[in-house]
Amino acid sequence: MKLKFNLLSLIILLTFSNCQNDNHNQDLPHDTSFYIDYRSLKGLPDGIAVIELDPEAPNFGHISSKLELGVGVLPHHLYYNQGANKLYTTALGGNYLYQIKTEKDKTGQPKLVDATPIDTGENTVGENLFFTNDGRYFMTFMGGAGGPRDGSIGVFNANNNQLIKTIKAPIQTNPNQFIMYPHGISVNEEKGIMMVTSTIHPDLTTGMGNTCTLLDMNTYELKETYLVADSQTDMSSPVEVLLLRGKFPQYALATTMLGGDIWIAPYNATTKKYDAFSKIFDGSTQGLGWTLEMYIDDNSRLYVSFADPGKVLVFDISNLPQLKLLKTLTADKGAHHMVFFKTKKGKEVVAVQNNLLDIPNLNSGTISVIEIETGKTLGTVDLRAKYGILPESIEGTNGPSSYMHH
Repeated sequence: MKLKFNLLSLIILLTFSNCQNDNHNQDLPHDTSFYIDYRSLKGLPDGIAVIELDPEAPNFGHISSKLELGVGVLPHHLYYNQGANKLYTTALGGNYLYQIKTEKDKTGQPKLVDATPIDTGENTVGENLFFTNDGRYFMTFMGGAGGPRDGSIGVFNANNNQLIKTIKAPIQTNPNQFIMYPHGISVNEEKGIMMVTSTIHPDLTTGMGNTCTLLDMNTYELKETYLVADSQTDMSSPVEVLLLRGKFPQYALATTMLGGDIWIAPYNATTKKYDAFSKIFDGSTQGLGWTLEMYIDDNSRLYVSFADPGKVLVFDISNLPQLKLLKTLTADKGAHHMVFFKTKKGKEVVAVQNNLLDIPNLNSGTISVIEIETGKTLGTVDLRAKYGILPESIEGTNGPSSYMHH
């Protein structure tokens, strides 16, 4: 009797275990769940949330976990470290940088636990991060130490989050080589270089930039500041920069927020710098403005968001400096950050976060889920109406949700 009972128990246990595995493989709830930074529209704390973005899921648009950071913190960009085992968010207020602790519940669903503030020294208004293979990460601070023409780059130890160095190069000291209002950052470790953009003063009125600056990532010395605008008086506000690396053609790409364009500069192996930037795509000719983010997939396709009127353009970059437009995807006003995934039925989609700093007409407060092949919008989550929040950025819950971003 005892033997029969043990065998029966084993069969039941194995059957249950197989069912659990099958269900887990089929459902993978966290594969279509994403982290979003958000700001409250009701005077409540800003924070981070976990949201389901598969339009085929019964809980599409449902927030399953929230972590409040504080009123006015304005979390801004979510990033994973090099090993994708630590999650960070930068912030425009509060402590400017936080490491986020997460875990998974018994169903495998991601859950936000707490946030640890990181000391950024005198550096204010946290923007972008870039983690390198040598145990560092770089962070742009659009506000610098708080001056009217300020800005800085923080260098951190990725193991303990300690600030190693603050890189400053005021325009007042050298108007030909400087760091001011840095937002975007990109690094080419093989070449030992990094580049930052000069975007806009944090109050969006005191000053604007129209350049990108190249630095040595090891000595932290400035190599060159490039004009990324039609003229010295054209305040184009370059917002993101991408140094193509690896298998991709060796160019630098930059988007101009107020210019509404895409710019390109070829790498010069002799000077070990980039040559001058030139405009490769003029948004105004297409009725487009406020060019923001760039993402690249492993098929040499470049996805660029245009906040006005809310589009994502897909380009072929295999023959740079020729930029071939492949398709235009329609999102909502404020089209900004993106994540890429497959729905439960295998459709390849991009989810677009539609909001830029709650700027009027660029703050839809939605997330559009668009099928890449057909361009059809499969679903939209209206966070403004449903939760009284605006999404600020978006990232995967199982690691980075794009092939190359910065």
